[in-house]
Amino acid sequence: MCWCIFAGNSGSTAMTDIYLYILLSSTGILFIYWILGWTKIGLYRKAAQNTAQPVSIIVCAHNELHNLKLLIPKLLQQDHPDFEIIIVNDRSDDGTYDFMLETKSDRIKNVTVDQVHDHINTKKYAITLGIRAAKHDVLLFTDADCIPYSDQWIQEMTNGFTDQTDFCIGVSQYTKTKGFLNRYIRYETLLTVINYSSWALAGNPYMAVGRNLAYRKSSFLEHKGFNKFQHITGGDDDLLINQFANKKNTQVVLGADALTHSIPKTGWNTYFKQKLRHFSVSKYYSTKDKALLGLQSLSNLLYWLSLIILALQTNQYEIPLAVLGFRWIILMNLNFFTSKKIGDRMNSWLVPVLDLFYVLFVTITGTIAIFTKKVKWK
Repeated sequence: MCWCIFAGNSGSTAMTDIYLYILLSSTGILFIYWILGWTKIGLYRKAAQNTAQPVSIIVCAHNELHNLKLLIPKLLQQDHPDFEIIIVNDRSDDGTYDFMLETKSDRIKNVTVDQVHDHINTKKYAITLGIRAAKHDVLLFTDADCIPYSDQWIQEMTNGFTDQTDFCIGVSQYTKTKGFLNRYIRYETLLTVINYSSWALAGNPYMAVGRNLAYRKSSFLEHKGFNKFQHITGGDDDLLINQFANKKNTQVVLGADALTHSIPKTGWNTYFKQKLRHFSVSKYYSTKDKALLGLQSLSNLLYWLSLIILALQTNQYEIPLAVLGFRWIILMNLNFFTSKKIGDRMNSWLVPVLDLFYVLFVTITGTIAIFTKKVKWK
């Protein structure tokens, strides 16, 4: 039927039929990814309330004085009976050291990094020192520029730990501000959340974000920490999950009480560098995960290329417009319902514009990341 419309009304060529086939095939592949996210996140239910476990919260900070002044009070207000806060001051020269000395609390433990080592990335070294200083087995990580959404954050993020659990994967969104960049950052972050949380719920955990992640100290030490990828900038969160997390030892935690909010980038240049760092790590994922992510990205790219070519080659727009409308209806609903489920509802009216920009930005940044040998944490 599809080919008849083109052939009967516009004398379409065999090449046009091929582009139509590519368009419909890529749409079908993307639909599978979207439905997986929709169903797995939609069917998610919180774990039953467990007895509160002792927790060590670890925060690495490099010149984050302003953010620490906001974060530490929020951490101290957490409704949890037994936790410590480890602040790793990573070579800061903004007054962080003096501030932490003046911050009096029995829950706070200070760790100072005053040198770097050639054999290990600076952030991984800071995290490792924080882990070694932790007195509890359950470790909960966030960044200095993150704020827990509620005082139940520790309880929610560690509630999923059982005797078989080594990793609990959480969600971190970015604070809502004005401007297109902020809308795009939050949209791109949500798509990433949909991917990694739904895949983990389906039994294939492949990444997490260090802004909201919990795992066991014993598991970290057993696997020799970051030893396999200690020289790589980034990857302290997603590569750890990619190599050591599996269906049996990993839980996903969703909901507003388990959410953290991070301060978003305010300039395109700094945001580009951040995403370049993230994309550069993905080339170290397992072959299976690279194939799955590559298929998703390729399908997205082929979808738009075939759609544009068909629109330029024929006067019959019924099928391209129908396929485009189908895509945007799915994405708008996916955006609305999944953001509601994770506890950070987003408006969907701008999804068509954000979708177009997303494919362009990810294609360019991902391509550059493949050929970038070295990027910096700070």
